[in-house]
Amino acid sequence: LVQQAYAAYGRGDVEYVLGCMAPDIDWEIPAVPALSFTGKRHGCDQVAEYFRLAGEQQALREFTPREFIAAGDKVIVLGHGAWTAKETGQDFDSDWVHVFTVKDGRIAAFREFMDVHVAVEAFQCYPLSGKTAAQASAGH
Repeated sequence: LVQQAYAAYGRGDVEYVLGCMAPDIDWEIPAVPALSFTGKRHGCDQVAEYFRLAGEQQALREFTPREFIAAGDKVIVLGHGAWTAKETGQDFDSDWVHVFTVKDGRIAAFREFMDVHVAVEAFQCYPLSGKTAAQASAGH
């Protein structure tokens, strides 16, 4: 399931990726103030919004899952990505770790870990205080 979702993402088929998810998925990527696509989200509609906003704000140059580790209901994926911040034109890249929870044949939770500092530098998100748009809309 997770490998199929990555393959779909690689060919730009976000609808297929969303179809792999439970309707009430919990989704979390590192929160970066001033970047509206970062932070916590809940449900497929909010995850679809993540993909839309991320695509508007950064250009994907490389996205390579390198290793898949399955343990119980978890799938951990180690990989590397490279992006360009559209507003500044600056490139950045980072290794990442994705942790999936799979329940009833669907992705029930997703969490990403990566070097946020390189994104902050590329997007020039200063100062580092305040809430992301996702946090503000969720009332955090």
